Amino acid sequence: MEFKKILVAGSGVLGSQIAFQTAFSGYEVHVYDINDDAIASAQQRMESLSNTYGEYFNDTARAAKALTSFSFYTDLAQAVSDVDLVIEAVPERIEIKQSFYTQLAKVAPAKTVFASNSSTLLPSQFAQFTGRPEKFLALHFANTIWKNNTAEIMGHAGTDPQYTEQVVEFARTIGMIPFHLKKEQPGYILNTLSVPFLSAGMGLWANDIADPHTIDKNWMISTGSPLGPFGFLDIVGMETPYNLNMMKAEIDPMAKIIAEKIKAEYIDLGKMGASSGEGFYKYPNPAYLDKDFLKQN
Repeated sequence: MEFKKILVAGSGVLGSQIAFQTAFSGYEVHVYDINDDAIASAQQRMESLSNTYGEYFNDTARAAKALTSFSFYTDLAQAVSDVDLVIEAVPERIEIKQSFYTQLAKVAPAKTVFASNSSTLLPSQFAQFTGRPEKFLALHFANTIWKNNTAEIMGHAGTDPQYTEQVVEFARTIGMIPFHLKKEQPGYILNTLSVPFLSAGMGLWANDIADPHTIDKNWMISTGSPLGPFGFLDIVGMETPYNLNMMKAEIDPMAKIIAEKIKAEYIDLGKMGASSGEGFYKYPNPAYLDKDFLKQN
């Protein structure tokens, strides 16, 4: 089946990027979120992304046209009506995703394929709630999707290969380089590599070994990387690392400390990362881009 109409469920930082990339590639895109305030924020993100895409691809006309391809919904049944593919990008919490798929299964057309953009959770954790486990798999994107254009496709034991192939082909049509994983792996390829790196950085910070800028500066000078862990976390946004650490808090005391520190010092103060104008750095001109940032203190 050729996908024509796409629903992106969850319009946060990455959900909005997925939606815009899909519209920019010529698809009709439905955007669903839980209330009018979330939708209003999504519409603002789309306007901002139109400017970003127009500049990055040097094609303002195409970026402006993409803005006309969206329909926004707070009613899930209306949002999924006649949709070929749902890309779920709701918060990284098991109970939220389970609840979402339970509701979605009741209202989605029989033809609709479900794909989760979960960063670290497995398709098999939610397959039973979808009502169509054979048409369910993971489709994970990297942040700043327009330039970090990877798509990781990962089924579970019950995924029908034909739907995996369809999603791989869809990823290509929206300008992604697809990476098909042979079996389930928490974190796919990208986050299997990056999460330990980010966790180590947050651990140094939470243990008061060094402040975020010092940790980033050390990493950037020592490795030649353009970003340290905290610059990267600002791009991801605070919600994802907070949720991931909260999921581990019962078995990992350090994860609880990290989550509480993120909440108290950033989330509660509205410092959500690059998208809000401030996180570990201030934007649009973060200190790590300053020519003197890497010079000796």
